[in-house]
Amino acid sequence: MAVRQAATAGTPGPRREEEAALLFERAHYRHDPRWLLPVTPRLCLACALELLPDPGVSLVRKKHMLSCFQDALVRHTSLVTQLVSQDQRVCIHFISVLFGLLCSMEDGSVTDLCIEVLIQITTQLKLEQTIRCLLDECHKELCNMPSMRGSLATLTLLGKLVDAIPALADELVMEHGNLMEHLLRGLVYPSEGIQASVCYLYGKLYSSPVAAEMLSGHFREKLFPLFLSILDGAQTKELQINCLGLLRQLLKYDLFVSMIMNQDGLGESAKNIEGSSGNTSLPLVLKKLLLSRDETLQVASAHCITAVLVHSPAKHASAFIHADIPEFLFEHLSSSSEVLVWSSCNCLTLLVEEPLFFSKCHTVYGIEAVVRSLQGSLKMNNIELHKQGLLLFAEILTRQPEEIKLFTSSAMCRDAGRALQEAVSSPVLEVAAEALKATSAFLRKDHQSTPPVQYGELQALLEAMLNRCAEFSQTLLSRRPLGHASSRDSEKAILQRGKFLLSTLEGFRSACRLAIEFQSEPSAQENPFTAPSAKKEDTLEAFSEFLLSACDSLCIPMVMRHLEQTTHPALMEVFLSILHNLFVIVPHMKEKFSKKLASSSFIRLTLELKARFCSGLSHSALNQVCSNFLYYMCLNLLSAPEKTGPPSKEELSAVSELLQHGLPQISSRSPESLAFLSDRQYMEGAARQRQYCILLLFYLAYIHEDRFVSEAELFEAVQSFLLSLQDQGERPPLVVFKASIYLLAICQDKDNTLRETMVSAIRKFLEGIPDLQLVYTHHPLLLRFFLLYPELMSRYGHRVLELWFFWEESSYEELDDVTSAGQPALPASLVVLFQLLRSIPSILLILLDLIYSSPVDTAHKVLISLRTFLRRNEDIQVGGLIRGHFLLILQRLLVEHGASPSGASGNLPLLLSLLSLMQLRNVSEQELDSVAMKLLHQVSKLCGKCSPTDVDILQPSFNFLYWSLHQTTPSSQKRAAAVLLSSTGLMELLEKMLALTLAKADSPRTALLCSAWLLTASFSAQQHKGSLQASRTWGLALYPVPCQVHQTLSVEMDQVLKALSFPKKKAALLSALVPSGAQPLPATKDTVLAPLRMSQVRSLVIGLQNLLVQKDPLLSQACVGCLEALLDYLDARSPDIALHVASQPWNRFLLFTLLDAGENSFLRPEILRLMTLFMRYRSSSVLSHEEVGDVLQGVALADLSTLSNTTLQALHGFFQQLQSMGHLADHSMAQTLQASLEGLPPSTSSGQPPLQDMLCLGGVAVSLSHIRN
Repeated sequence: MAVRQAATAGTPGPRREEEAALLFERAHYRHDPRWLLPVTPRLCLACALELLPDPGVSLVRKKHMLSCFQDALVRHTSLVTQLVSQDQRVCIHFISVLFGLLCSMEDGSVTDLCIEVLIQITTQLKLEQTIRCLLDECHKELCNMPSMRGSLATLTLLGKLVDAIPALADELVMEHGNLMEHLLRGLVYPSEGIQASVCYLYGKLYSSPVAAEMLSGHFREKLFPLFLSILDGAQTKELQINCLGLLRQLLKYDLFVSMIMNQDGLGESAKNIEGSSGNTSLPLVLKKLLLSRDETLQVASAHCITAVLVHSPAKHASAFIHADIPEFLFEHLSSSSEVLVWSSCNCLTLLVEEPLFFSKCHTVYGIEAVVRSLQGSLKMNNIELHKQGLLLFAEILTRQPEEIKLFTSSAMCRDAGRALQEAVSSPVLEVAAEALKATSAFLRKDHQSTPPVQYGELQALLEAMLNRCAEFSQTLLSRRPLGHASSRDSEKAILQRGKFLLSTLEGFRSACRLAIEFQSEPSAQENPFTAPSAKKEDTLEAFSEFLLSACDSLCIPMVMRHLEQTTHPALMEVFLSILHNLFVIVPHMKEKFSKKLASSSFIRLTLELKARFCSGLSHSALNQVCSNFLYYMCLNLLSAPEKTGPPSKEELSAVSELLQHGLPQISSRSPESLAFLSDRQYMEGAARQRQYCILLLFYLAYIHEDRFVSEAELFEAVQSFLLSLQDQGERPPLVVFKASIYLLAICQDKDNTLRETMVSAIRKFLEGIPDLQLVYTHHPLLLRFFLLYPELMSRYGHRVLELWFFWEESSYEELDDVTSAGQPALPASLVVLFQLLRSIPSILLILLDLIYSSPVDTAHKVLISLRTFLRRNEDIQVGGLIRGHFLLILQRLLVEHGASPSGASGNLPLLLSLLSLMQLRNVSEQELDSVAMKLLHQVSKLCGKCSPTDVDILQPSFNFLYWSLHQTTPSSQKRAAAVLLSSTGLMELLEKMLALTLAKADSPRTALLCSAWLLTASFSAQQHKGSLQASRTWGLALYPVPCQVHQTLSVEMDQVLKALSFPKKKAALLSALVPSGAQPLPATKDTVLAPLRMSQVRSLVIGLQNLLVQKDPLLSQACVGCLEALLDYLDARSPDIALHVASQPWNRFLLFTLLDAGENSFLRPEILRLMTLFMRYRSSSVLSHEEVGDVLQGVALADLSTLSNTTLQALHGFFQQLQSMGHLADHSMAQTLQASLEGLPPSTSSGQPPLQDMLCLGGVAVSLSHIRN
């Protein structure tokens, strides 16, 4: 009583009443306090032992006590466990009480509580004796039951107990074997609840491999047919679920799968068991469950099908296919349940391994469901569902037979492509990887051949695939770990990136293969439904070009970055096969693509791969791919060489056979290849072919700047190779010898030359070649190679220079543009040529012959090169050498084509142009030697045989004659003039040319007329100075009397006026001076000025004034010189007329127009000379005394040291004129003039012409001193 009072003391009313319900009042006072739980709920184990079996206690109170005890077990597990385990006998008795209560109660809630408490106590105590006691009680209960009616609780307890303690399964089978008979009784008992409990217990027993093996006979003989019948006829969900659970456990073992799927192996006794159905098969049962509307049953059924197929799809898939299960699985793909969709995809993935799946056309029926399911699942976040859906799609695409079209419409194919495009762009790497595999399978001809082919969609899919791979590669590079501790993670990341890149390349290779297959399909070239007038975009050609561009911009960079970290043979095999396929896909770009690959070191890369992985018989597939790639790339490079002619078909065929046999045999590293090439021992055919291949590979690599072997070592190896050929009396193929010569030229060091024996061997090889072009490769070092050795230059110098200029593509027009600011940089090729010309001047003679004999385009390049060389190398004196050789050429031409030299060679004008340039380089005041005089004679003779229409020949000829007259000493000028004046043909030509001045403007070129007038004026001056006689007299247009040459400039004034006048202004100018109407009669003034007329004088002055207004410095000085000569002429015949002309008011306007050109414009030489001229004739109306003073003030303030020599001369003449005229009455003005004169440098009065007196303006040779004076 004291204990009870202590237990209830201090407890509130309701709480006290609740705890009182847990105690058995009649007996609790006798119980030891140790059986009382020290925490809430205040349970007493002794009270429970007395209360629970007491029939007088209400069921509600017992249920309450069990509920509180279960709650205490959950909340205070350790305390309750200690309470129960204090005495083992009490513990066993407590379990017996609970089990007895379980068996006696029919209330389901109470039995559930008993089961839960028993399971928790048993699992928490973990006492073998306790467990064994409980098992014995269960076994005894089942054995003592006359009927299975009350066995539900016991069976449920056993099932949950084995579930909680899996090791009990083996003990039950071994020590309680006859228990299986009671379980069979339960299966046939007409209660689905008991059947469900039995199936649940069976499932737990068969989950143990040991127990399953021991129960195999029991299953075969008794359980199997009964079990399938129960599963087939189950009505409650509980029984269906437990049956499927048992089935899942059975399907883990091959033995049971074979039994279930092959019922013929069962004994007759098994088939005749009561309740069994002999016609029941697992596929039909599972099909029935698939057709149910319960999602759980559908998922479980799919799992069971999968569990069967996992063992052997080849054995068991046909049974499910014949049961039409794939049809219903495809329908489940449209379910909203992610678990069901995943289970169906998993099951279908295994079913597609059976060919019968495709022959039944299940994929044709279900592909639309697969695509729609994939599209829908990609919008969810279930990664496993994404992966499983893509895996199923990839398997279908891969295994679908080619003869059965999968996509029956282009729209369905488009949807599939877009779904894959979304999948490959997934941020989850595993999903993207599965999508890549599906994409590779999707890019099959039979999948894409439904017209029209969706090239745009395919391109978008490939772009997404490549961009995803590039993004993944960049992500890994940006997250590159630091330190040694992360090296393992780094290696894993590299391996992961390699796998992803490999999958991407496999997909791209599938696209390339698709493009190749479609090339033979006319319907696949473009969209056949496109209107004729519409722009055709979805074409195979555009898709092919996209493949090339994508490979160039994405595939190649990604692979090269990956190669920097690791090399994977399988990846490189796929990559090189892609490059090989692109040669076929875009044939019009194969040469350009091959050149880009070669310049990107792909020859070296492929050889390194072969050397690393393909030695012996290892990686034979990679070796074959590498060899095929090199074969096609080499043929492409050799078929379209840069700046050389392509080889013939016979040569290409020979090289093709050579490469085809030799490339697979090459698997050595570069040093080994060089050693093999240098071997001078006797070489058999196969070994020699291998040498040829190695040499060609080095040649093509060097051409494209991929110099992966030492130049010095290669130089020696090629020499040894050629000497070996000579020793064995062999002649290499032309392409091989071409490669050898090129490599020798490229690898030869500047200080290292070939031995005479080597040069002799090369010449012997060359002698057997009909044309040097067959072995020529355009490169400046090859040119140097042939010109460096006299033995080769003497025989092949002319031809190699001709070929070199023919293939040279430098911008020669820019080099010849002498008006551009600064000198343009020389191309590297011309630098080498100019170095050779400086060291070997005799090459100039070959170039002269080329100018004369080569085609015009080539000769023009040679001419510009020589011009540039002569301009930039003025220190080299080669004029005599060139003139002497040119004289021989000209003499030969005149002998062979004397009657019509213009038709002898189209390059003659180029030679004459070069001769003019050579004359321009001469130093002034140089005596003409015999060669120069002979050239003058020959050129004048050549001109005499030409007509005025031969402008190309006459223009450089006139320039040469003009410069020869003005660029030598006075004595030589007289001799030269005598030679030229003695040429009747030249004089007649000049007469014709001057007569053409009055012709229409589109007659001979204006430049040629200018040269003719300048040349005639020079002749006239020399004739006047030296009293020379012309070879004939000329008939003049205006006067019928004969006249000497020097008179022409005075008499043919109409021609002069025609040249100086502006055609549109001439009539107006003349009308201002001459009355309109008939020609005026000669006046007295005309008689005084004869042979000029006054009207001609006026016209001439107007024309010169108009030219002065243009303000061109050179033209203005020439006009001032003409005015000076004209006024001198007029002053000698009539001073009044000369004064009248000089004092015209128009002259003042002209002078101030010129002075308005800018600040200090009065210091321009032509303006100073013009002011001097007006002051000489005292033309105060033109230039007043005050204005002269202003000019002198400006001169005094100017910095005379910055003025040119020509300006200083004009200024000196102006001061002298003012001083001689006594114009300066003002003392201050005189002092200013004296200071200015003293300040002038002494050289201004020497009268020396400027240093650069000779110019070429607009193609016309001009002497500045001649023009000014």
